[in-house]
Amino acid sequence: MIKLPNCPKCNSEYTYEDENLLICPECAHEWTLESESQNDEEQLVVKDSNGNILNDGDSVTIIKDLKVKGASSALKKGTKVKNIRLVDGDHNIDCKIDGFGAMQLKSEFVKKL
Repeated sequence: MIKLPNCPKCNSEYTYEDENLLICPECAHEWTLESESQNDEEQLVVKDSNGNILNDGDSVTIIKDLKVKGASSALKKGTKVKNIRLVDGDHNIDCKIDGFGAMQLKSEFVKKL
């Protein structure tokens, strides 16, 4: 038996195949296997300074002092950042840092813990 992928919309495991379409009985989402493979290729890949792949929810540490515009002090080397969120753009990490609040960081200045 072939394992069909979970629904990309609601992540239901009860998908079924109808000719060339995959259908989710829980949310009624329909898609094709071709679109599923295209989505895998377009998925955002973010790497830290050592080349490790980062994922949403990872914890990282800052590898050098970073000046912050509008702040009285810099982010110090070794600062731990928990529960990161990956976004598309130049600053590809969204996070909250204790004492600073919401920040955006470049992945080249962090390493995965």
